[in-house]
Amino acid sequence: MSVIANANAKGGQATERFLQDKTLPSAIFFVYCYFMVDYFARFAARNSLYGQFRPTLVVFAILVVALFFQSHKVREHFKDPALKAGVVLLIYLFLSFPLVEWPGSVLRHHLDDFIRAFCFLFFTALIVDTDRRLKIFVFIFVILQLFRFLEPLYLNLTTGYMGGSTYIGQGDFAGRLSGSPADVINPNGLGFVIATCFAFSHFLFWRSGSKLLKILYLVLLPGMLYALVLTGSRGGFIAFVVVFLVVFLMSKHKLFLAVVAAVGVVWGWGQLDDLQRDRYLSLVGGGDVYQASADGRVDGMVNELRLGFNRPVVGHGLGTTQEAKVHAWGGRANAAHNLYAEVLIEIGIIGFLIFFWMLFEFYRKLRRNMKRFRALPKEEVERSLFHYRLNQALLAVFVMYAVYSINYFGLSQEYWYLFGGICIAFSRSLDRWWESLENNQSPKGASEGGHTA
Repeated sequence: MSVIANANAKGGQATERFLQDKTLPSAIFFVYCYFMVDYFARFAARNSLYGQFRPTLVVFAILVVALFFQSHKVREHFKDPALKAGVVLLIYLFLSFPLVEWPGSVLRHHLDDFIRAFCFLFFTALIVDTDRRLKIFVFIFVILQLFRFLEPLYLNLTTGYMGGSTYIGQGDFAGRLSGSPADVINPNGLGFVIATCFAFSHFLFWRSGSKLLKILYLVLLPGMLYALVLTGSRGGFIAFVVVFLVVFLMSKHKLFLAVVAAVGVVWGWGQLDDLQRDRYLSLVGGGDVYQASADGRVDGMVNELRLGFNRPVVGHGLGTTQEAKVHAWGGRANAAHNLYAEVLIEIGIIGFLIFFWMLFEFYRKLRRNMKRFRALPKEEVERSLFHYRLNQALLAVFVMYAVYSINYFGLSQEYWYLFGGICIAFSRSLDRWWESLENNQSPKGASEGGHTA
């Protein structure tokens, strides 16, 4: 009998009763899944009558009330260091609100965007409280992200839809693929979604034991690459490369991957038109038409960091980067092009430190999980293959998010908070699994000849 089977045989009934006492009702989990589907599929934008009922707000209120009445079951979760950091950030934002540059603007125009994004951290961490729910939730999330890039790609192939454009000089514009008409993501955002899909699908589809999922991955990958080229997103391209590098470093077949990548680059380069080549060459200073925009993006990031020190302590206020830039420089109200500068501009140095304390806690969980897996014999890792691959996917996504944030805003976007909620729920799932192992055999004692990623 295996180690896990022994653990289940000895303490299974008591553990099951304990988990049932601490598990939220299934209805709450179902409502949260609907909330996430509604949020990413943009039902309100697709049906105006449906949108008049403010479904996102209604479901949000239902979840908050439900969690309030189930507070005795979720109270223990707030001992988690990552959730503590999230709570500290909320307290700081509340206390610093009267001291920011434009509190009225925050209250009237920007607070709802932040709450709608930040709630994913707490909802995911508190509601996804069983192994089965974790698998269902991750599956729904990945499917939604795949849908967000497949829909505009389908529209492009069938109708020529692009959705976005970029100025190339002399009054001319070049088309760029953005999210679907119902979605809110621009070409850079779509490139970001594609890189996220690549990370999750590689580790959860290709590295799984299912032939069907492997075939699905091989079908999706060319579509991801083609859609990424159509976005013309240099940041999305960098994000995709970052994920590939993480995959390469984690792989046991580095030579094969290097050959495949080299062949793919040579073939893909030959398929690009002159404007697309110029856009990607501008990343290394070799562009012509797009070189000025690349240089301008770098200069803009530096200027945004400087702007953050105009009010360095508590910042200008949530969501006020555009206003701060207009007041400082004039011109159009452009969004931030750098998360790190955006955080500094909007919530100051104190908020900056708290925010990145929270991100560090996410990363520390993933590193801790990987150390645990490496201390186990290979056969035990294979018994929890989904958890092992999910941890690899989350590590790849974390590195990609950290790099891509140099080129993308995100303080009032959901991606970091949803990611953090998954990390917390996943870490808690592994804690339960690890505890069942320690009741019978110390993983450290099995580290000799153990598994290495």
